Amino acid sequence: MLLYVTIGTNDLDRARLFYDAALAPLGLKRRKQDDVEIGYGAESDTRCRLWVVTPHNRKAATIGNGSMVALEAESRAAVDAFYTAALAHGGTDEGEPGLRPFHAHFYAAYVHDPDGNKLSAVCEQPE
Repeated sequence: MLLYVTIGTNDLDRARLFYDAALAPLGLKRRKQDDVEIGYGAESDTRCRLWVVTPHNRKAATIGNGSMVALEAESRAAVDAFYTAALAHGGTDEGEPGLRPFHAHFYAAYVHDPDGNKLSAVCEQPE
């Protein structure tokens, strides 16, 4: 359904440090980079599915209140590692790892990146 997602940043170098660390436990790595954007994708995919960009209109990047990017995690341990790496690299807590009431196996963590964008990592597998 989704082709890709973009997230705005006002400091591409700071964002790179954050996203390289936070996305690694989810099996996503930096695959492309230039002066205005960084692309992340899975080893098994030929495309970058998550882009961190400086806005094309050259205005400041702003957050979307009510917007969030949810990323799939293969395990609860990966959710935990995402959360730990995100906080260690400039992210802020929006909900520590744990089960959520959406269904019996919805295990998630929520953070804001250094620019204020909200992200979550979610594992829907039992244990």
